[in-house]
Amino acid sequence: MIYLYSFLFAGFVSMLGQIILDNTKLTAGHITSLFVIIGAFLDTFSIYDKIIAYVGGGALVPITSFGHSLIHGALAKASEYGLIGILTGMFDLTASGITSAIIFTFIFSLFCRPKD
Repeated sequence: MIYLYSFLFAGFVSMLGQIILDNTKLTAGHITSLFVIIGAFLDTFSIYDKIIAYVGGGALVPITSFGHSLIHGALAKASEYGLIGILTGMFDLTASGITSAIIFTFIFSLFCRPKD
């Protein structure tokens, strides 16, 4: 049943993004930023952790989980190091994702040509 819940949650987030894209003047960048902020907001009040416990890995796939990871790391380090921990903690959990995105973007840019 957890597979179904994971699929439905990730599909719901994707569907919501598509509906917003089709019916507003927001661009994909705006929607992505909005979902990161929503994920961060939900994690601030420990709601996103409850969603993950209920739906499993499907909650870790959409872009909302990036906001969750940013705030989760910041709050964990803030209790340990204070204000400096907030700044450094954000990148503890997300560093591998950001690094891999940069590396893969560079590699693909070597082999692909942009359309004019």
